[in-house]
Amino acid sequence: MLDFPPLQLAHDAELRLFQMSDAREYFQLIDANRTDLKTWLPWLNSSTSIQDTIDFIKHNKMRLDRNLGYGVAILWQGQIAGSIGYHDINWLGRNVEIGYWLAPAFRGKGLMTQAVTAMTENAFTKLELKQVEIRCATQNHASRAIPERLGFTQEGIIPQSEWLYDHFVDLVVYGMLSEEWQTRHSGSYVR
Repeated sequence: MLDFPPLQLAHDAELRLFQMSDAREYFQLIDANRTDLKTWLPWLNSSTSIQDTIDFIKHNKMRLDRNLGYGVAILWQGQIAGSIGYHDINWLGRNVEIGYWLAPAFRGKGLMTQAVTAMTENAFTKLELKQVEIRCATQNHASRAIPERLGFTQEGIIPQSEWLYDHFVDLVVYGMLSEEWQTRHSGSYVR
């Protein structure tokens, strides 16, 4: 069964599994930043109440229990700042896609670079996966900067791959193999 102990990052930051006690704070963060987040995230219309957030946390726990993947809270100075997680883990192919978001007030602190580093390191060392993938809208330059900064390879572009409320966006796919990661990184963002 999958496990995810809290990971301490640099600069008063931490990654930890969502708990039921996080529902109100997490929903309030989403709700307060709804307009900004809708620019690039397709799931905001299905997260309109605290009950939706409770259901998300329950679903996240079920996915963890079934070894399918999980999302974790990104905390900065004890506050939830966003989340990052593994979409469905492909155990046969030994790969996973990482998805993430950060509220505007917490951007520019290096939190997401640290979080993606920690989750990538965890995928390769703890889960023993072979490849990590990240998909971003081609025009989402801030999100694309993370895998580019970490040396992920741009694998290609999938045209009109994601529906964002009233239009399609193209997604760029980034990939990293475990051997490449080991050569370039030593988990320097994780303490």
